[in-house]
Amino acid sequence: MIRLKNSVQIAAMKDAGRITGEALLLARDMVRPGVSTYEIDQAIRRYIEKCGATPTFLGYGGFPASACISVNDEVIHGIPSKKRILQEGDIVKIDTGATYHGYVGDSARTIPVGNVSEEARRLIEVTRNSFWAGVEALQAGNRMGDVGSAIDAVVRANGFSTVRRYVGHGIGTDMHESPDVPNFGTPGRGVRLCAGMTLAIEPMVNVGTFEVKEMPDGWTVKTLDGSLSAHYENTVALTSDGVLILTEVEKGF
Repeated sequence: MIRLKNSVQIAAMKDAGRITGEALLLARDMVRPGVSTYEIDQAIRRYIEKCGATPTFLGYGGFPASACISVNDEVIHGIPSKKRILQEGDIVKIDTGATYHGYVGDSARTIPVGNVSEEARRLIEVTRNSFWAGVEALQAGNRMGDVGSAIDAVVRANGFSTVRRYVGHGIGTDMHESPDVPNFGTPGRGVRLCAGMTLAIEPMVNVGTFEVKEMPDGWTVKTLDGSLSAHYENTVALTSDGVLILTEVEKGF
């Protein structure tokens, strides 16, 4: 069942989204060679808790941290570690969420570590652009397939591939609600979009094949061919006045 939100609920989600977005800004400013993914995770946790919120990811399904931090060919769900030290040229995906007054914000960014390759930089840019293409298609009366198709078209036009095994989702008082939000699809097909929907749109884009593999730790997902992967996510609300980006706190990031 899709849980539509009213203006009061969306305002509460914006508060959770702001905390989530600010935690990601803090994390971005920590990303540099020599920093461990554990240090970044701990800073995210401290910030979220300082704001009076709860780190949504911590303990979710048994996940042991407040953020998923995935490096290079790791697509999503990387477990922060004191042993995972960022190196010059890496790209790091940081995905986190905050629960505040019962509502959840969920957002992710891919951040370059120092100087990265042109391919890596282009991958990050294309992934971000594909998200915004999906937002443009997020209009009342359209179908979910319009959103996914718009995302995938940007990815394919740039020679990359869209992960299909993992998708975006509805969000609200629970981190994962209906409906699924695939990053691919057929225009005119799928769930009809309407005002009150709150969604986590999150393209995951690979340089090589779209196929992925799960690692023995039960969480980390990598590209099947070892190619680089990027991730970009915001929590959004479709309203009668258009789309609100609930987790964006700095334009261009």
